Amino acid sequence: MTCQGSLAVRVALGCAAIAVLIGLPAALVAQRDLAAAAADPRNSRTELARAKRAADEAGQRALQLAEEAETATEAFARTQAQAAALAARIQQAEADITEAEVRLALIGDLQLELNARLAQRQQPLVRLSAALQNMARRPLALSALKPGSLKDTVYLRAVLATTVPEIRERTADLRDDLDRSKALAAEAKSTLAKLRDGEGLLNEKRRELAALEVRQRIASREANSIARREQERALVLAEEARDLDDLVGELDRVGALRRELAALPGPILRPQQPGAARVVKTADRRSSRTSSSPPADLRLPVEGRTLAGFGETGDSGLRSRGLTLAPRGGAQVVASAAGRVAFSGPYRGFGRIVIIEHANGWTSVITGLERSNVATGTELVAGSPIGAAASVNAAITLELRRDGKPVNPLEYI
Repeated sequence: MTCQGSLAVRVALGCAAIAVLIGLPAALVAQRDLAAAAADPRNSRTELARAKRAADEAGQRALQLAEEAETATEAFARTQAQAAALAARIQQAEADITEAEVRLALIGDLQLELNARLAQRQQPLVRLSAALQNMARRPLALSALKPGSLKDTVYLRAVLATTVPEIRERTADLRDDLDRSKALAAEAKSTLAKLRDGEGLLNEKRRELAALEVRQRIASREANSIARREQERALVLAEEARDLDDLVGELDRVGALRRELAALPGPILRPQQPGAARVVKTADRRSSRTSSSPPADLRLPVEGRTLAGFGETGDSGLRSRGLTLAPRGGAQVVASAAGRVAFSGPYRGFGRIVIIEHANGWTSVITGLERSNVATGTELVAGSPIGAAASVNAAITLELRRDGKPVNPLEYI
């Protein structure tokens, strides 16, 4: 059995124990096991801390973006900031849910260990209970009425005087375990309530984001013809490209040409007097890049465990050119930095992908999406929602490229 599989069994059993403990249907709690089983058993507390940190960071981003939306003067900038703020709230809710699931897994482990200890003490407790019941059936007052029983009574009282303290001492650990069991039950109940609240908030923010995206599409209906032409050109490039590297290279070339054309000076008006004509020197057509600094707002597109780091060799023998993360199913995926969408759509072997052009020759490639909701040519702010991860076995890869060459994203985040 694999490590992840054994953990799934561990969490399922633990959640079932919690369900019995607090009187909830086991199926209601056991449905959380797959997401909670994402963490290695030895690193559950590390996973818990990571989820809490991710929730805090997403909450801070949401507040900052909400402030930017409030102060934005242009409708487009305001809408973009609002969408990014909603995406941050969604990621915060996802992190809160993950934290609750991991906490439930830890509580389940503790409860299973506690149940095992109680089971080991079951037989001695049964025998002790039987002895005490026998003593209770023959009270001391009745024993004193029996002829010749005074000696037995005194002996019995002496035995009890020495036995009861001993029983209390030997059952101290048992009473502690029972108190701990009650505390675990209360913590599990509180965690389940937090889990339900997080799921409710997640659904609410997803509905708000979907409504905002509908309004964005209606507002940009006039530019649809231009967007369709760009999308068609990008799809043609995708069909002609030999592989993902070739596609990114072609998109970089097209983007560089577009930036050069945009940097050309406008037409010069003919002067009213012929003698007023003067020679205008052609501007240097060098690249407009002034530095090779990465985007200042670079971030991970999604939160999750690291499946493959930059440069690692996979089962196929190929070295990874990016960072592959395993988020929760259906997780919100956002733009890694501000930029322009150069490609959005399916690409062979990579699921749906989004390629974003950033300033100074930087490009990010996000692959493995189940759904993408941005069009080619769209200008994005950092954290803009671009799609969602798969609902099962989700794996999102971020490739960061500088002038077409892959670099380690973690060096700049």
